[in-house]
Amino acid sequence: MKKLLMASTLLATVMGSGIAAADDVKVGVLLGFTGPIESLTPDMAASAELAFKEASDSGLLLGGKKIVPVRADSTCVDSAAATANGERLISSDGVVAIYGADCSGVTGAVANNVAVPNGVVMVSPSATSPGLSTIEDNGFFFRTSPSDARQGQVLANVLKSRGITEVAVTYTNNDYGKGLADSFTGAFKGVGGKVSVTAAHEDGKADYSAEVGALSAGGSKHLAVFGYLDQGGKSIIQASLDSGAFDNFVLADGMIGESLTQAIGADLNGAVGTVPGGQTEGAATYASMAEAAGIKKDGPYVGESYDAGALIALSMQAAGSADRAGIQAKMMMVANAPGEKINPGELAKGLKILAGGGDIDYVGATNVEFNDVGEVLGSFKELEVKGGKFETVKFH
Repeated sequence: MKKLLMASTLLATVMGSGIAAADDVKVGVLLGFTGPIESLTPDMAASAELAFKEASDSGLLLGGKKIVPVRADSTCVDSAAATANGERLISSDGVVAIYGADCSGVTGAVANNVAVPNGVVMVSPSATSPGLSTIEDNGFFFRTSPSDARQGQVLANVLKSRGITEVAVTYTNNDYGKGLADSFTGAFKGVGGKVSVTAAHEDGKADYSAEVGALSAGGSKHLAVFGYLDQGGKSIIQASLDSGAFDNFVLADGMIGESLTQAIGADLNGAVGTVPGGQTEGAATYASMAEAAGIKKDGPYVGESYDAGALIALSMQAAGSADRAGIQAKMMMVANAPGEKINPGELAKGLKILAGGGDIDYVGATNVEFNDVGEVLGSFKELEVKGGKFETVKFH
């Protein structure tokens, strides 16, 4: 852990070494640039920074101020490293808000230990653990991704619709994995399904043959993998295929990404899964913007990332300053009805309305509307691997 902490701190220092003008506004970008989802985070960060740039380039943000993103590494899995880097963002770099973190465990650690005590808003695009709905955040934690309490139900319904009645479940041994496994198991049993075996796995192991053997002993033909695509989850799928234990897989959001299909290849064909995403005017507009910016438009949590960045910028404008408490006080106002609806690419319009004392309802790429604890209901894409690639087959 000490080596990882030192490495992540060095990375954070390098990433956050940009020079800002005296009147620029610093916002933290805290994601797992190393670790089990490192193939996803570059596009997520770029998406949030696309929103920051759009607001800055408009010339309307707080009378012409610019947002300077300061990147830091959450590692996704090392809470000590994430907390240290979150502390550095707040105390040393002086960020006014944090976009992130990403994985649920490190997000909770940073919120509880650093952000909330210092009165700094966090907007996570991808922390989905149901446990985050009830943290004592004093109104400073928001997320643009839906809770896994909903994903578990959606995935259970997807399997029922496909005639899959029995699965074995393996999950990464952390807040995200356990929360999703519990949600899915309860929902799947509720629609008449059977879970033959449920077992946690640790990330970073060299050999998962024992875990796969125990999972296959339950007799299920399908294996649900609730893990990470760049570490344990991927290795469990490969070990399952190598041993012949499973060749039918069910995947959730942490397993969705090109690096998985590139690593496994055609053997993954037929796998089904879910990831947040909708089919709206805002989603279509964002996809065009992302493509033009060189961002994977269908990448996991990229739309949610743009929305998180946009909400931070718009909340500053509504507050009339880059004051930390002011950002928190206006987050719900800019995100929710009533007000003029604002889509991706329309941040200048939103900034202008707010500068004139008007009200907006930020809809964004993912149809944002916060509930009373600052999280969204959200929509999900049902995916299937066809021809070695994830394809969207339905929206829920």
